[in-house]
Amino acid sequence: MSSRARSAAVGGAALRGPARLFAALGDGTRLEVVDRLCGGGPQSIAKLTRGAGVTRQAVTKHLHVLERAGLVHDTRHGRESRWEFEPRRLEIVRKYLAAISDRWDERLLALRRHVEKTI
Repeated sequence: MSSRARSAAVGGAALRGPARLFAALGDGTRLEVVDRLCGGGPQSIAKLTRGAGVTRQAVTKHLHVLERAGLVHDTRHGRESRWEFEPRRLEIVRKYLAAISDRWDERLLALRRHVEKTI
């Protein structure tokens, strides 16, 4: 395997975590659910559905997508499940975006040096 192919394989594996998180957060309804959980602490599906303009089934479906991405988890309280946001998972997204930002900064600095050298 060439070094380029090996690098792509490693990069692909490393991107699966952030990709899953970005996919889960890439829907407006799911972002609204996350926002509600961030601002209101653990909540039932009934409370999350109130004023959301979508059905309980839709909110449940979105919660399960967020759960598979590790962004929320539920806790049973009697017959009711309360959903809670898992903020530590966003650290993966933050690190990924910071790494991209650093690479852009490096490339822009290299471009600036090149342009200044040729002037």
